[in-house]
Amino acid sequence: MTYTKLEQLRLEKLHRLREQGIDPYPRRVKRTHTSREAIRAFEAAEAAGESDPVRATLVGRLRSMRPMGKIAFAHIEDGQGRVQLFFRANELGTEALQHLTRDFDLGDFIEAEGEMMRTRAGEVTLRVTAFRMIAKAITPLPAAKDEIVDGKIVRHATLSDPETRFRQRYADLAVNPHVRQIFVKRAAVLRALRDFMDSHGFLEVETPILQPIYGGAAARPFVTYHNQLKQELYLRISFELYLKRLLVGGLERVYEIGRDFRNEGVDRTHNPEFTMLEFYWAYADYQAVMEFTEEMLRYVVQHVTGSTTLTYQGQQIDFGKPWRRITLQDSLAELAGIDLDAFPDADSLRGEMVQRGLQPNPAAPRGKLIENLLGEYVEPTLIQPTFIYDYPRDVSPLAKSRPGDPSTVERFEGFVAGFEICNAFTELNDPLDQQARFEEMRRAYAKGDEDRHPMDEDYLRAMRYGMPPNGGFGMGVDRLVMLLTDQPNIREVILFPHLRSREGVDR
Repeated sequence: MTYTKLEQLRLEKLHRLREQGIDPYPRRVKRTHTSREAIRAFEAAEAAGESDPVRATLVGRLRSMRPMGKIAFAHIEDGQGRVQLFFRANELGTEALQHLTRDFDLGDFIEAEGEMMRTRAGEVTLRVTAFRMIAKAITPLPAAKDEIVDGKIVRHATLSDPETRFRQRYADLAVNPHVRQIFVKRAAVLRALRDFMDSHGFLEVETPILQPIYGGAAARPFVTYHNQLKQELYLRISFELYLKRLLVGGLERVYEIGRDFRNEGVDRTHNPEFTMLEFYWAYADYQAVMEFTEEMLRYVVQHVTGSTTLTYQGQQIDFGKPWRRITLQDSLAELAGIDLDAFPDADSLRGEMVQRGLQPNPAAPRGKLIENLLGEYVEPTLIQPTFIYDYPRDVSPLAKSRPGDPSTVERFEGFVAGFEICNAFTELNDPLDQQARFEEMRRAYAKGDEDRHPMDEDYLRAMRYGMPPNGGFGMGVDRLVMLLTDQPNIREVILFPHLRSREGVDR
């Protein structure tokens, strides 16, 4: 390990402390109040006119320190906020004050005991009667600049480079309070989703992450190998096929919130590891799931933000109004000027796309080309919550066909702020039709194509026992958090997003 000059200076202080018999990393810490609790306790006693002092022992990271001869002021920060500390040589002794200014650095963790007071400037402060080091920081945190705005201390961190922030999220969280708030809000989103699902009679379950056959979505999986079983396994790309097995077993409403893994590209709305909510609801169809989706997202937005209206990247989005509903075919006619009936096969539609300057995959079936057109012309325009419904059968192998129209399935996708947020079907429960769909996709897609759905014999066996009619739903939780925290990139809402390795940096 090579240390910088600043790190070497801090290491010297650490060694000096140990030589003096001071443990810079003690095993036990005393704490009576958080910063917020101590300030509130003092303000309550002050308002009540109580004469007895409020005593407190506080802990936190040293954020600022201002030695002023025989006194010193400092600010520490814990998980609930910041509080000022006041040190005075008359109470602590000159040697103790010298210990503070000589051995403590910004970023160190300190335990301080004393009485709460209010300074002449009006700031609630702990007048310190005893203190000690509880964790020495060897590497300095990225610098931060404090300024007074409207009588309050506002800190501006210099750690702003996105790649550095994502690679060193621990430092990002330590110096950027607004980043911590993103993940506080993310936790609130997950709580609200669970509260809503639980209150509507859904049972939360857990299904395998390592699967012998991947399925339930169109994606390339990550592959691993089990040495003892001598078997290739896949990190799941979806929960779907296992959750629907539970419907066969008699569980009528099930959901799971967890990680999926897809071996795909990274962009502002995609990360190889991401969080999904999926639910399956016996005896419901995609129309019922649409209504449920509106209600669920209205509930989550209201409970997390306090309103059904939010602003995302400068655009106001209203979850309180009914979502717009439009068929996929009508959306392309309206926004792209394409009448799908005029292009009944893949070759004719591909020719139209080429005429428009697009570069369609020469081997893609018609349904995949329609999805490409949706992404090109329709999706970016869908700012307000919108359902696009009735999709091509050949890109939806697990959905029921519409009555009288075998080429179209009962599927919808929900869009907000120009990107997809959820996907749902009236689920196929005919085992013979399902087997035919798998065979059809095997023929339509080349081996290795990520849209090719593998044959899952055990899932077909489960279906043959009898699967009730049901509606299924999947939603990217990370994208929902992006919306509710006004973040333009999915990596801002994932604590440790995947990044390309850098030689000498990530080892």
